[in-house]
Amino acid sequence: MPFRYFVKQLLLPPGILLLLLVLAWWFRRSRPRLAAVCFVLGAGGFWLMSLPVVVQWGAKALESQPPLARDEWSTLGQRADAIVLLGSGRERGDIAWGADQPTGIGLERERYAARLAKASGLPVLTSGGLHYGTPPTEAKMMADSMLDDFGVTVRWQEGRSRTTWENAQFSAEVLLPEGIKRVVVVTQAWHMPRSVWSFRQAGFEVVPAPVGFLGVDNARPLGGWMPEFKSIWQSGQLLNEAVGQLGYSLFYR
Repeated sequence: MPFRYFVKQLLLPPGILLLLLVLAWWFRRSRPRLAAVCFVLGAGGFWLMSLPVVVQWGAKALESQPPLARDEWSTLGQRADAIVLLGSGRERGDIAWGADQPTGIGLERERYAARLAKASGLPVLTSGGLHYGTPPTEAKMMADSMLDDFGVTVRWQEGRSRTTWENAQFSAEVLLPEGIKRVVVVTQAWHMPRSVWSFRQAGFEVVPAPVGFLGVDNARPLGGWMPEFKSIWQSGQLLNEAVGQLGYSLFYR
């Protein structure tokens, strides 16, 4: 896992952009034209990633599943048998809590899943494994948070998965033996297409419940053409998802 992590961080932005800037400095005297190209690509890449409007455009290309209408929440029990909440990592060792906590994205997913569970009465499964071998699992962390923060008791915990594909495969090992074949999947809107595909491949009928849409009016000054640091992180998430979709289409078909 650490090797995979380092390769991923190096080959995807912003890692690859930092590498281009380092190469620009390295070749500034011996190969000035190559250095100029590396600098333009690196600096230009950072500039594009920092623009909210680029985040908006990129998200629109990935967010193909529409949101659930509010009046559908209470009738989800007619279309599904359980809610599957996908993990999104953790915030390590917040001393205010004295323990690892779900990420902001994770809490956004939890809140939505909790609302759906209360409205529909459907049971919930949390899915997410260890973070580089460090307990507790994401599934356990989310289950605790769902109860403590949102008053929803999680029925099942799938704590082995490390990828979206494994989320689906290991959730199937828990749910399919109990006759549960129809699931509501809760995850980010830009992550939903790959999640739906993975769960269908695992044998489920899927009701998508996307949250956290980024492909909407960014409500930023100048239409989102002013750079923002937050947009660099969001652009990185979208690029990671785009690469993930490509990888799944190549290796899991």
